[in-house]
Amino acid sequence: MRLEFDAVLFDLDGTLIDSTEAVRRAWRRWAEEEGVDPARLAGTKGKPAKEIVASLLPPERHEEALAHYSHIATHDLEGVVVLPGAREATEAVGDRKAIVTSCTRDVTTARTAAARLPTTDVLVTADDVDRGKPEPAPYLLGARMLGVDPRRCLVVEDTAAGLTSGRAAGCTTLGLGNDLAADVVVPDLSHVRFEVVGDRVALTVPGEG
Repeated sequence: MRLEFDAVLFDLDGTLIDSTEAVRRAWRRWAEEEGVDPARLAGTKGKPAKEIVASLLPPERHEEALAHYSHIATHDLEGVVVLPGAREATEAVGDRKAIVTSCTRDVTTARTAAARLPTTDVLVTADDVDRGKPEPAPYLLGARMLGVDPRRCLVVEDTAAGLTSGRAAGCTTLGLGNDLAADVVVPDLSHVRFEVVGDRVALTVPGEG
């Protein structure tokens, strides 16, 4: 299978880098220190921290609690690594890409540095939108910052919330993992190939018709 796009919009955690254990540790510690039952964190994967905090604590505690989580998440970075194929994919796409993440900008900076993932010029974080994934705003903003039509973009995601966001923005979706509702699904980015051809980005999925 070969598809062409104007740009590629990559999620970060679980897509380009593996921060799974660091994220779990951060939220578990945060919940314990904030007096929140960790079981209430179920179903929050892929959602912005500010929305998770808002769903668990009263309004007067939101700002301080979010800062508390950010402090934990930017300091506990053990085990954060680049995922298979991620470096090759982002390098192949060149400047026709954006990273669109539910993390805050400080957490994003800390995790990409820990994973030694090259930075990108166009970055959309939870700090840049009022409503995060699964709403379309993050991916609409990413496309707008690149100056392209979202309907001619590919969104690369590993969560249902992220894929819902990409679809709502009008993008084609590439899901990484199993049991995901996406236009194309592969285990990870090592199973696809990107290349820039003229002013377009070509995606090739070997073995797909």
